[in-house]
Amino acid sequence: MAKLNMVEAINLALREEMERDNRVVVLGEDVGREGGVFRVTDGLQEKFGADRVIDTPLAESGIVGTALGMALYGLLPVAEIQFDGFLYPCLDQITNHIGRMRNRSRGRFICPLVIRVPYGGGIHAPEHHSESPEAILAHTPGIKVVTPSTPYEAKGLLLSSIRGHDPVLFLEPKRIYRAIREEVPEGDYTIPLGKARLVQEGKDVTIIAWGAMVREVLNAAEQLRGDKIEAEVIDLRTISPMDVEAIVTSIRKTGRGVIVHEAPKTCGLGAEIIALINEKALLSLQAPIERVTGFDIPVPLAKSEHYYLPNSKRIIMAIKKVISF
Repeated sequence: MAKLNMVEAINLALREEMERDNRVVVLGEDVGREGGVFRVTDGLQEKFGADRVIDTPLAESGIVGTALGMALYGLLPVAEIQFDGFLYPCLDQITNHIGRMRNRSRGRFICPLVIRVPYGGGIHAPEHHSESPEAILAHTPGIKVVTPSTPYEAKGLLLSSIRGHDPVLFLEPKRIYRAIREEVPEGDYTIPLGKARLVQEGKDVTIIAWGAMVREVLNAAEQLRGDKIEAEVIDLRTISPMDVEAIVTSIRKTGRGVIVHEAPKTCGLGAEIIALINEKALLSLQAPIERVTGFDIPVPLAKSEHYYLPNSKRIIMAIKKVISF
């Protein structure tokens, strides 16, 4: 079994699914001849042709609007938006049309499309290239929001996303595109959407994260073993719909929680998770939930980016705070 990074795992998923189902098409800026800005779609146009791997104009709203039309008329489009910050012009299509199509048509139409978005910071990119818009997307009814944390997870989650009947925003943490290698099987396997992953068990504190932050959390948890602190780590996988049962079950077990995300703190997804915990497991809490997040500012440019992103030091401080409450 080959050890792949996330770029290679996503490419494998697209390749295999395009071979399995000729309705699957890929479209986006430079996805064809160039293989995408991160080379995620490398080799696909050569194998499947320009009719199925389509280089589009620089028009993000047009890419997503075209994907919507394709989905309504029987294709299974996988659209790529080059960077997270370029997704905002697409929100009209996503919020007003894609997310509403099934409800608007009273179930006559489904909208099976995937929008792939490299997202998050950590690569020293310029402005508009390091956004974390998951809370905005999760606030949009009618779409699913998925983010993998490892290559194995990326392939299984992407296959499930392509095969579903609902539109999916597939957020790929570009910071770990090539940072992790693990065994990824060839052939068919899927990971169900809406189910979190228990990454490691623990009894003292629950840490909830997703995407690139899962690796930071695991680094922090490993360092805390020397202090006899056993952290339970949950990878949400699917931000919307969220696996509330997995979160509540773990909090009831440990009584303490820390939420880690790189998006800004105010109105971030961590606030919603805390509200859900308060509604369903308040009497199990032994300390207030802590959040380790980005700050309420635009993501800084390269020299200051490391001050903005959550790291194991900040995560350890939050864990020790809830442990000692």
